[in-house]
Amino acid sequence: MSAAAKRWGRRAAIGVGALAVLLALAVAWGLWQSERTRARTVAVTARAVALPDVPAPEALARGRHLFLSRGCADCHGADGAGRVFVDEPGGLRLGGPQIAPGAKTVVAAYRPEDWDRAIRHGVAPSSRPLMVMPSEDYVGLSDEDFAALVMHVRALPPVDGRPAVLELPLPVRLAYGFGVMKDAAAKIDHAQPPSQPVAPGVTTNTAASRCPASAATARSSRAAGSRARRPTGRPRRAWSRARARSSRATPTPPASRRCSPRAGAPTEAS
Repeated sequence: MSAAAKRWGRRAAIGVGALAVLLALAVAWGLWQSERTRARTVAVTARAVALPDVPAPEALARGRHLFLSRGCADCHGADGAGRVFVDEPGGLRLGGPQIAPGAKTVVAAYRPEDWDRAIRHGVAPSSRPLMVMPSEDYVGLSDEDFAALVMHVRALPPVDGRPAVLELPLPVRLAYGFGVMKDAAAKIDHAQPPSQPVAPGVTTNTAASRCPASAATARSSRAAGSRARRPTGRPRRAWSRARARSSRATPTPPASRRCSPRAGAPTEAS
């Protein structure tokens, strides 16, 4: 082997060794930062929402609906006993702890503000972040829904459940340490106020609910247009006259029920 080849070989070995050292330092820093991030304190202003000792049946029913439909049962089980919801071959295992009454529950000493801190902010009573609490989905809960949810959990029958499971493989811990993956406490706006309750019978998810008169007119117009479609072989002039008669027959809402284009709701005409 020539002297030049030996020099290049030594340089390559030095380069590979330097990269290995840098990679090891990056991994060590990522793991250190991961533990540091998990151990940080998160200052939030928790709300002490009133939680009656004897909740109304309607509140319990609303709380059960929220518990089953908003993902709580997916992590903690329908009975609140805790549940492993992720168990992958690569070493990732996640499980929610018992929150129903019982000897192993993690919420036995929770005060109203502790419930608010955990559910809406993803922060434990110790001010440490809850690693797998999806509080970004609950930060906007109204006080009524929040109270109903907590009252349902507190009213669950006592069980003998399980503790939390948090087993993170190396790539996940590194992603958390480098900030690629964040906990809920780092993602949400802790100053966001709770949502206001929606008045009974009010809905805003459809155009028909925002303006029934316009919706009825649109349906009538579409029906008239479909009836006036020109059949095969019919003369164009006769078809045009029929379509014009159908359009004139379409009812128009009175001026007092026309919709405001800005608010999307019926307004009185001036």
